[in-house]
Amino acid sequence: MDILPPSPDVHSSWPSSRPEAAPSWQAAPNPARRAPRVAILLSTFNGAPWLPAQLDSILAQDWMQWIILWRDDGSTDGSPAIMHAFQSGPGAGRCREIDPGGRHLGITASYQRLLRAAPPASTIAFAEQDDVWLPDKLARGLASLADTGTDGPALYCSRQILVDSSLRPLGLSPAQAERPSLLAALTQNTANGCTVMMNDAARALAASRTPPAAPVAHDWWACLLVLAAGGTVRVDPHPTILHRRHPGTVEATLRGLHRGPDRFMRTFQQNVRQLLALDGVLSATARSDLARIDAALNGRRRDRLRLLRTMSGLQRHRPAENLLFRLRFVAG
Repeated sequence: MDILPPSPDVHSSWPSSRPEAAPSWQAAPNPARRAPRVAILLSTFNGAPWLPAQLDSILAQDWMQWIILWRDDGSTDGSPAIMHAFQSGPGAGRCREIDPGGRHLGITASYQRLLRAAPPASTIAFAEQDDVWLPDKLARGLASLADTGTDGPALYCSRQILVDSSLRPLGLSPAQAERPSLLAALTQNTANGCTVMMNDAARALAASRTPPAAPVAHDWWACLLVLAAGGTVRVDPHPTILHRRHPGTVEATLRGLHRGPDRFMRTFQQNVRQLLALDGVLSATARSDLARIDAALNGRRRDRLRLLRTMSGLQRHRPAENLLFRLRFVAG
């Protein structure tokens, strides 16, 4: 199989944000620094039509110190064959299969297995089989993580250019707060998994803690863990990938919204309780805030209303979404 460079005009109509709005970590990491090796984690499942483009874009990265760790989650198409061809061809020496012939686990459990297989002292990058990375994706993430200046857990993610199945641009993903708090992250997933990168401390933390049951995905849980441990999360306002929206994606999202507040509140409470159960991980502030939220959830409506009045950080990013969240939270 030929792995060709990505088309140069795939993202030419999407310029970067204004230079004056760029964060300090816009440039790639200084080559004089110790060159970190990135472990790219890729779980495949019936992704044969899109995998070659994703692999092309990884080969075309400005930052070339990477290794791909991949696991197939029970595909019935040619996904494993494509990955094996890449592993013995263009990716030879830096592409390795984890759990060969593994059964279907679901996306969260599959990525958790990949996390636990990642080598120590590595930076992690989650990859999805149907995306296309822009050339500076890894370099921007590494520069952001280096800019945090911390040895504690740190996580990077970014906006995306939304495209259809044929990579025709649809628009940008919604903007998020550039430095989300734990309280805000509890109300919605601010870390888009297809863009997430983590330093080694965050890798070790996420690998050692079992995620909650679905519908909480690996990216949301990793973000919550890092923030609850007193770590840093940064959201890059510059898009770094082309993220496909397949037919039916919007309809599935709308169906999820129409399932009502019960499912949302079960997920919210599940996250709060699972975080509270983490011994020796939570910062003092996180433990105090989570305990207050848990008490309110187990109390009366007026307790939850009082909590929202005194805990202003517990809100979603957009006003309309925040109103809906507050109504669901008070209703319990």
